[in-house]
Amino acid sequence: MHPSRFDLNLVKVFLAIWDTRSLTDAGLRLGLTQPAVSHALRRLREQLSDPLFQRVGNQMEPTETATNLRVPFETALSLLEQTLQGAQVFDPAQSTRGFKIAMTDSGEFFAMPRILALLEAEAPNATLSSVRLDPAETEIALRSGQADLAIGYLPQLEASRCHGRLLLRDRMICLMREGHPARAGDWTTEAFARLAFVDVSRAATGYQMARGLIEEAGLGIVTRARLEHFTIVPEVVLQTNYVAIFPHSIFTRLAGRGGFHARDLPFDLPSYEIKLWAHDSFAADPALGWLGDRIVTALREPA
Repeated sequence: MHPSRFDLNLVKVFLAIWDTRSLTDAGLRLGLTQPAVSHALRRLREQLSDPLFQRVGNQMEPTETATNLRVPFETALSLLEQTLQGAQVFDPAQSTRGFKIAMTDSGEFFAMPRILALLEAEAPNATLSSVRLDPAETEIALRSGQADLAIGYLPQLEASRCHGRLLLRDRMICLMREGHPARAGDWTTEAFARLAFVDVSRAATGYQMARGLIEEAGLGIVTRARLEHFTIVPEVVLQTNYVAIFPHSIFTRLAGRGGFHARDLPFDLPSYEIKLWAHDSFAADPALGWLGDRIVTALREPA
């Protein structure tokens, strides 16, 4: 096969199948039908004289040849994308670009008002969408363009081809209403464990880390309610004697509204870093460079 005859669109199909292990899901990511993805895979197999992906159960598993091709294909596609990005001129005042940022609902509560305010002021014709992802899928989403940026505590990205910029160091506190009996009582580990807790989504990685460490320490806490989203927790806490393990950064947004009180946990838990993440493949994209710089500035400034 002569390199000049190779269709570069097949590289995107290959990487989508690699990421999703599914022809159907690869098609959804690329905006193609499943038959179109099957046709592209057939062309790849013919040109490379290898099956590349073979069905094992419900997944398409890569062959040794496919495994050896993944990194070179990623590198080639990244180089092409960066070359094209570097040739672009970005004018925020005129741009109509749609940006996608992966974050949890607590991340939305913390970050979205400031990000939307800066877009309104500096890029009024641009649009912004929040993308909800499993943390384990974030690197793939950033590489594929499913998300442009990600905000959160995502330690698994430290060893990836993503780079993170520190926004803040957060910690967990015990959130309760202003008049809660535990506000003035003895504050020991035992007193903490006797409280009635609201449990919230484990998709929030900082919360997941804290709950995991508490469970490892053998501290049994009583969960009276389980909720999917952090954003409803303050209203529950405000109207009941339930308490919650809660990010200090979000509490600072609530404190000015009144009615809430935070107590430091009566035992040590590590703080954790909230970062803005981007994939190296898009390092030359002037629009993402501008947005990333502005988000870092906006979220580091005092509320």
